Amino acid sequence: MTLKTRLTELLDIKHPIIQAPMAFVSGGALASATSNAGGLGLIGGGYGDQEWLEQELNRSHNADIGCGFITWSLVEQPHLLDVALDAKPKAVMLSFGDEKPFIESIKSAGAIVICQVQTLVQALAAHDNGADVIVAQGSEAGGHAAIRGTISLVREVVDRIDTVPVVAAGGIADGRGLAAALMLGAAGVLMGTRFCATQESLMPEQAKERALEATGDTTLQSSVVDMLRDKNWPGPYKLRTLQNDTLVQWHGREQQLAQDIDEQREAYEAATVARDYDHAAVIVGEATGMLKDIPTAGEVIEEIIVEAESCLANPPGCL
Repeated sequence: MTLKTRLTELLDIKHPIIQAPMAFVSGGALASATSNAGGLGLIGGGYGDQEWLEQELNRSHNADIGCGFITWSLVEQPHLLDVALDAKPKAVMLSFGDEKPFIESIKSAGAIVICQVQTLVQALAAHDNGADVIVAQGSEAGGHAAIRGTISLVREVVDRIDTVPVVAAGGIADGRGLAAALMLGAAGVLMGTRFCATQESLMPEQAKERALEATGDTTLQSSVVDMLRDKNWPGPYKLRTLQNDTLVQWHGREQQLAQDIDEQREAYEAATVARDYDHAAVIVGEATGMLKDIPTAGEVIEEIIVEAESCLANPPGCL
């Protein structure tokens, strides 16, 4: 079973599925399992923990994987790109910041440059800067995103950029989502939330269970968790997580939170260590409502491809 697209051709992969590089969730085991199943697995470089990054690159056992970075954070620790490139990744993904300073080094190392964007303007800039793949991310995504919806953003980017593959991200977790993305003109999908709830994911088991119990209605974009984690994210981007007691208390009251931030950060850190998800964040997107089980990454990919092929042959909404 194969769906051949410009993405599968460029990356030399069997299936047009990229696993998102989620910080401290997408480790070597998940990335290698995804790649071994025919997609592209990405280790999450996150905020720049070199020891963790090196450990997870080693745990990938030389699988054909890639690595992803938060671009504005990579600016503060550019040597981490060298750490990743020394492992000879198939691709490097850059998100949330100016990718231009890093593209030449990535291409010189023989890796493919994937740039994730949240607006059409960003997509056009990434294309001009030399991106090999552009991921158009909608606000439905878990973790950080902006405000555009996936469907309209992907369509606009596809219509303006036809020289490189465009990948859809945000709210996609099954074969119907992949089929819809292909119909919009995307060459594949990037998924995070679906891969959070897999056996190889580094997300704590208690958090995975919370994700299975939730619906898209019970997620929220907010700056509260970033304030509590002391992560100075640029203004356009907010973090989508499951709603919990912390967000009920502080969302919309960020000025009051800032006045009591030291004490509240200490309490939040304690909740995170204790895996108290009434107060600590479970970082997933609106697609959490589609999760019903915790399979392997390989099983996820197989199920998605089977469903996508069925949908493309017989659209479920048609009589």
